[in-house]
Amino acid sequence: MEIQTIPQLFLRSVESLPDHPAYYDKIDGQWQEITFGQAGEIVATLAAGLSAINIAKDDKVAILATNNSKWNLSDYAIAGIGAATVTVYPTLIASQIKYILENSDSQAIFVENQEQFDKVDEIRYQLPKLKSIIQMDQKQMDGDDLYGFDEFLEKGRQYQQDEGFDFKKISEKVHPDDLLTLIYTSGTTGDPKGVMLSHRNLVSNVTNGRKAILIGPEDSMLSFLPLSHSFERMVGHFSAFSANSTVYFAEDLDSVAANMVEVHPTVVVAVPRFFEKVHGRVLEKVSNDPALRQKIFNWALSVGRDSAKYLTRGKKPTGFLAAKFALADKLVFSKLKERVGGKLRFFVSGGAPLSKEIGEFFASANIPILEGYGLTETSPVITVNRVELFKFGTVGSTIEGVEARIADDGEILCRGDNVMQGYYKNPEATAKAIDAEGWFHTGDIGHFDDENYLIITDRKKNLLVTSGGKNIAPSQLENALLLSRYIEQCIAIGDRRKFVSALIVPSQENLTSWAEEQGLPVDDYPALLQQTTVMELLEGEVERAMGPFARYEKVKKIALLPDLWTISGGEITPSLKVKRRVVEDKYSDQIEAIYS
Repeated sequence: MEIQTIPQLFLRSVESLPDHPAYYDKIDGQWQEITFGQAGEIVATLAAGLSAINIAKDDKVAILATNNSKWNLSDYAIAGIGAATVTVYPTLIASQIKYILENSDSQAIFVENQEQFDKVDEIRYQLPKLKSIIQMDQKQMDGDDLYGFDEFLEKGRQYQQDEGFDFKKISEKVHPDDLLTLIYTSGTTGDPKGVMLSHRNLVSNVTNGRKAILIGPEDSMLSFLPLSHSFERMVGHFSAFSANSTVYFAEDLDSVAANMVEVHPTVVVAVPRFFEKVHGRVLEKVSNDPALRQKIFNWALSVGRDSAKYLTRGKKPTGFLAAKFALADKLVFSKLKERVGGKLRFFVSGGAPLSKEIGEFFASANIPILEGYGLTETSPVITVNRVELFKFGTVGSTIEGVEARIADDGEILCRGDNVMQGYYKNPEATAKAIDAEGWFHTGDIGHFDDENYLIITDRKKNLLVTSGGKNIAPSQLENALLLSRYIEQCIAIGDRRKFVSALIVPSQENLTSWAEEQGLPVDDYPALLQQTTVMELLEGEVERAMGPFARYEKVKKIALLPDLWTISGGEITPSLKVKRRVVEDKYSDQIEAIYS
């Protein structure tokens, strides 16, 4: 039977390998297992609980939690009765949560813990449609329409017994074009828009995505990107379950490195910043090694770069190069592989452009990073690199069932079963995004190479046009700058200006460590950034990073900022994209000082 809905996908995996481990959560220091069969029982009971509190087909139920098995199980339960999941980033504040719950007409919400409950409790009396709250880390709750997770399961068991609730029969009523989820895009301007994705949208993306990247029951993943984002939801949630792969949930972001060593994942989904930090830590360690070790490391990288010409096309180096690569692997690369668990087959990267240099670095160690591309509105995958052919600086070729073409102005257009139904309650925005022929306008600029691999230049609205009429893609400049161990965040400035400049948030830890070695006072960090030697250090880093670029593209001047850009500060979105307009407005004085 062809899988057309998420409940069908779920039940097939439950029935095919009921005793195989589906999920692991680390609780009280121990990894606790849930098998596919146990997942089936829990989801059926949760679905009965939702029915018991009068959640029905087409109703909306929100989830506000960090990654854990209860997130996934709740999602499957909601889908199984034909309701729609509303995903809410756990980093949002109460007022932002209120907008999403109100706009989506959510009638119930699963919250992770007391911290998330308190946010919802602060606003729930302003939300007349929101009736029930289920708290995942509580067994029982006091109050009308408040439930602990165990208590809610018991309510579901009672409903199963009293009403003869049959999850499988109920789920058969779900249609491929029914709304599966509302995901609110964390737009860099204005209120977020609710992207309507159907069962057909996600199932097509899972099915065709798995044809491009093969995973199976022998694979295990470490999940740490937010499940409220479409990327992790599709790859690390739906795709992993459909392949009967095992998912471990990282304890938190600070524990990812340690958890990776513990659980030995074979596949990990991450964003470019993760790889940049691993790369930075490796170079930091090497810089403190004795000269001989540094020489061996640099030799191994050189061998790895030569070998990558074969490795990136699914081949192995031959002859003398094979012998050198084996030695480089033993002396250097094996240690890097141990840091990512020792069994990793490949990383999958998305969410933002991956630096070509970072991709080359990992490939040299025979750790493939398969970069892909897509948007929430496209479920999300449009293109992805393959294990048998991955090319740095590209986001791969289109997956089956997806069409992509380049418009006359360079914009990437997409069409297929993966394209959203539209924006919730926003027909005007929907009409702007999807044209009469069904092409979704991504807002990204790019082109295809001679092997039909897509190269993305930048966001259409982010392109800088200097006063001299030169078009410049800021993301390429920023990716080059972020390779520096002294730069944590940055944006390039230059639209309608005579030259390009950059706002830079230095890495306080690395910069302070360097300053101490130079004998500079570090107690007053903002004052440290005003030191001439510090500015010279950062200017030198910028000059090196700008080496490959044309003269008109290069960052000429910089301003150093002491404070990290954060979600709570409003400078970045929950998916960690910089809100350029917000940053430019907030630091307008510093920008004007650069150009004065």
